[in-house]
Amino acid sequence: MKLAGRVAVVTGASRGIGLAIATAFEDAGAKVARCSRHGGGGSEVCDVGVSVEVARFADTVRRRWGTPDILVNNAGSVVRARLEDLTDAALDEVLASNLRGTFLVTRAFLPDLRARAPERGPARIINIASISGRQGTAWLTAYCAAKHGVVGFTRALAEEVREGGIVVNAICPGSVDTDMLRQGMPGAQPKMTPEDIAGVALYLAADAPAAMTGSCLDVFG
Repeated sequence: MKLAGRVAVVTGASRGIGLAIATAFEDAGAKVARCSRHGGGGSEVCDVGVSVEVARFADTVRRRWGTPDILVNNAGSVVRARLEDLTDAALDEVLASNLRGTFLVTRAFLPDLRARAPERGPARIINIASISGRQGTAWLTAYCAAKHGVVGFTRALAEEVREGGIVVNAICPGSVDTDMLRQGMPGAQPKMTPEDIAGVALYLAADAPAAMTGSCLDVFG
């Protein structure tokens, strides 16, 4: 199996794209450490926007699963509102779950990814961005800003760890049949399933060449 013997960390893994990715990785032979804000689906409870919770989750992963080989930053949330109606609390929530969480979780696990034995191949970081990280969408200013930030973070980190045997890429999905799509874009007709995006993540985790780093894969047409 493609990921036999690998340890993967997937955030936001209790539903939607995160759950599909965790399931696909397990089917490919990986041991998967999952987290989500409220638990469920076999996930550890962790709010990725809170540094002490991220540190606790990282310690749990090391103790139960060992040193990770793959990190998938998938956790996120969306708020639909006109800019003038967007509260400070809502803005902070969207930025924390999508962008700050990606920073905090990556920072927590980066020493582990650096310390892996070279014969295990490159470590892989996969950030789930969005079509909203590529273009603007009315009523989703906070979400678009956060996902554009994830794209920039991916490109910068890829350069920072290029010589350290760590590959960093992002996926920018279009409309996927998830609760988040229904919340952020009511009435939208999804073009893909979470399993479609999980297939792309599996490619990045198992098959993509190590030279492919800093890429942001647009999964929309």
